[in-house]
Amino acid sequence: DIQRLHHEVGKENGTYGANRLLALLSVVFNKAIEFGLWDKTNPAHGIKKFKEHSRDRFLQSDELPRFFQALAEETNTIFRDYFLISLLTGARCSNVLQMKWEEISFDRNEWRIPRTKNDTAQVVTLTDEAVAILTARQSKASSQYVFPGVGQAGHLSDPKKAWARVLNRAGLSNLRIHDLRRTMGSWQAKTGASLAIIGKSLNHKCTATTAIYARLDLD
Repeated sequence: DIQRLHHEVGKENGTYGANRLLALLSVVFNKAIEFGLWDKTNPAHGIKKFKEHSRDRFLQSDELPRFFQALAEETNTIFRDYFLISLLTGARCSNVLQMKWEEISFDRNEWRIPRTKNDTAQVVTLTDEAVAILTARQSKASSQYVFPGVGQAGHLSDPKKAWARVLNRAGLSNLRIHDLRRTMGSWQAKTGASLAIIGKSLNHKCTATTAIYARLDLD
């Protein structure tokens, strides 16, 4: 049943989503076994995952002016600033969405993320441009979150429609919000930063994750 589901999701939603579903099911059954709720083997084990191709899309030099112009024309400043901070920090989308004022030090130009995907804290150095955006937002702040939202979470949670507007104005396609993170790393590589520096900036635990930028560094 799980193997059939894996293949069906792969056909409808792509190999990446199908593999993440398989991984999630594996975790659920492992926890069920740990808690004594399941006394059989994990049925998600042994199912071969689809082959994945690492994504290498980032904003090119001819695309950046159009992207920045499209952002400047965005009337919703919360979304505009969210996209800019995502690009300028290279932080993961979820961390930027949940950014709190108490995590930011304007004295040290730092943003301390208490917990990242790697289950560790991360200190992000804020550039002058990022500080300027955050300072302007703080002067009008009425929430603990830098990017407040109207939902239960209290922070921005669904920027997809705004992202589509920006891409449409910029005439860009095949670009995801997560690609802003890769854009920062890519431009670090293009300007001569070492893989160690790029990995530290993006909070990579494994050097293999940073290896995609080696090709850009070589170019």
